[in-house]
Amino acid sequence: MKRLIGLLLLLSPFALAQTRPDDGYRLWLKYDRIQDAAKRTAYNRSAQFITMNSDHPTLQAAADELKMGLAGLLGQSIPILDKAGTRSGGIILEVATHPDAILKKQNDEGYVISKLQNNTVISGNTETGVLYGAFDLLRHLQTGQALDLLPSAGSPRVKFRMLNHWDNVNGTVERGYAGESLWKWHELPERLDPRYRDYARANASIGINGTVVNNVNASARFLTEEYLRKVAALADVFRPYGIRVYLSVYFAAPKTLGGLTTSDPLDPQVRQWWADKTKEIYGLIPDFGGFLVKANSEGEPGPQDYGRTHANGANMLAAALKPYDGVVIWRAFVYKADGAADRFKAAYEEFVPLDGQFDPKVIVQVKNGPIDFQPREPFSPIFGNMPKTPLGVEFQITQEYLGFATHLVYEAPIFKECLESDTYVKGKGSTVAKVVDGSLHGYENTLMAGVANTGSDRNWTGHPLAQANWYAFGRLAWDHTLSSEAIASEWAKMTLTRDPVAVGRIVNLLLKSRDIYVSYNAPLGLSRPWTGEHFAPEPWQNRSSRPDWTAVYYHRADSVGLGFDRTATGSNALAQYRPEITQAWNDPATCPLPYLLWFHHVPWNQKLSTNRTLWDELCVRFYTGADSVSWMRQEWAKVKPAIDPETFANVAARLQIQQREARWWRNAWVLYLQTFARQPIPEPFSKPEMTLEEVKESVRVYMLR
Repeated sequence: MKRLIGLLLLLSPFALAQTRPDDGYRLWLKYDRIQDAAKRTAYNRSAQFITMNSDHPTLQAAADELKMGLAGLLGQSIPILDKAGTRSGGIILEVATHPDAILKKQNDEGYVISKLQNNTVISGNTETGVLYGAFDLLRHLQTGQALDLLPSAGSPRVKFRMLNHWDNVNGTVERGYAGESLWKWHELPERLDPRYRDYARANASIGINGTVVNNVNASARFLTEEYLRKVAALADVFRPYGIRVYLSVYFAAPKTLGGLTTSDPLDPQVRQWWADKTKEIYGLIPDFGGFLVKANSEGEPGPQDYGRTHANGANMLAAALKPYDGVVIWRAFVYKADGAADRFKAAYEEFVPLDGQFDPKVIVQVKNGPIDFQPREPFSPIFGNMPKTPLGVEFQITQEYLGFATHLVYEAPIFKECLESDTYVKGKGSTVAKVVDGSLHGYENTLMAGVANTGSDRNWTGHPLAQANWYAFGRLAWDHTLSSEAIASEWAKMTLTRDPVAVGRIVNLLLKSRDIYVSYNAPLGLSRPWTGEHFAPEPWQNRSSRPDWTAVYYHRADSVGLGFDRTATGSNALAQYRPEITQAWNDPATCPLPYLLWFHHVPWNQKLSTNRTLWDELCVRFYTGADSVSWMRQEWAKVKPAIDPETFANVAARLQIQQREARWWRNAWVLYLQTFARQPIPEPFSKPEMTLEEVKESVRVYMLR
């Protein structure tokens, strides 16, 4: 095993990509030669050799990564030695047997990078901590930082930092826009695609330590012996990189797979079936992470089918996991098909009354907003209101409601907006981040999950710049205090170019992209104007199998105004927040404009804080948002000399598509809402070049089967 990882790394597509034009495969682990000769010389003096104090596979992975990375960055081969002896000027990897004061302050996955007798020492409390330190050192060099800034130390703020893959047994990816699934189920377990190891490396480099390999709309097939052996093969690849494998489970599996007459979580036979199945899993995957469950949501089976609660279902699985080091992650994404109810309130109403009833092994995973990964949502009111139950946050990295893989939307501001929101549960400063990292309520098990945007496309994410969202999620899961700007700057330098002017333009483009998208897609709190594929604009949609799957349910446009009244005169969803928030948001005059139509039905002629009427303000945002994509194209054109030609052309073409589709969205919204507002489009904006009927016709193609 000691040399196997290094050999596989040298034979991987990643290593081969080092000598080819940049097609995006290397992600941010792009170890191109540093052009600054002075920096290269300074780094060389501290990278004469690599050694480690054990042959553990994870330390070997760290050493091999450093060897490959330094060879590319510095242009010279770095030997891996069994011992440093009296040598100096090298890099020493060690799991500390006698940690110093700085390392003692770090948790199990923490590390310290320091100088000792002219050597750079990467110490960790565990082998995985050393691996994270190795990636930090490489990031340090890739971004051009001086080595005299050492020592450096780091520990993750959240315990479970994972990707949720919505991948299916047939190779498709639900809400995936970057090709097919990474997992080649029909080839596993015999053939291991080299890409699996590069996936693990990329995740480890940003601190991700878990992956759920299958869709939350789960198939019971993943619990068969055949598929468990396939999953075990993936786990073997991921293990040296500190990544544990989890499974989404189908709650009715005891019936469909086990042949029982029920899946009632209180039935002794059902409980024994899960206990036996869990034992089987751990026999194949000793470090199995646990189960992710979507239950009684959007048609999925669950404990409520038997008159039981979510706590009953979760606790049954927790009992099966009791002998093992695994957890149950139970999703709070639930809502019933009730047209008279407000979907906004559903998850809170089902889960908050259960606070304190969940087993300690259970983490409730809550989407960042109360509806469903919208371009802008207020934070879920569940955060802070279940102090006895560990709550994890679920973000969506894949762009289900953000233009798929043709629109540039940098998501770090979305993640930060939620994490920095103040719940006021224990007074001012009780942020969602403090709920999620456990510091507010003393949770030991803490979690941040991201629905992955990866696929079989050569560049992993379809849109080359969407790699930044995968990177940003991992960095924020590790340290949620990092700024969106700092993360964007790191990613741009490591992935695209080290030219400072170009980096500045790219960072500015990324930081503005989300607000531009919201302006032409969902300004002032509009939401859900989608076709069934969540792609084309359809704000007029009023027919579906359930009312809360229509657009009109959410925006509620009429001759009076626009928006969903969630105050006491409406659904009273605002009452789920603390008084400090309710008081500020209850009045349309003081409600933040980004959330205005989330909570208020506002008259068309109502003057807003911008000194424009609602109708005029909407038009300004729709038009300026769509027009701003032209600016995005211009900014990208200016960095062409500093970007690989293939990557530049790829992004340029997608921005061209984005401009066309942004105008499509603008036209759909403006023409449709104008039928209610009955007001002219304000100057200086021109009437859309299409009629409403023509826009509707352009959308109908996405309804065809």
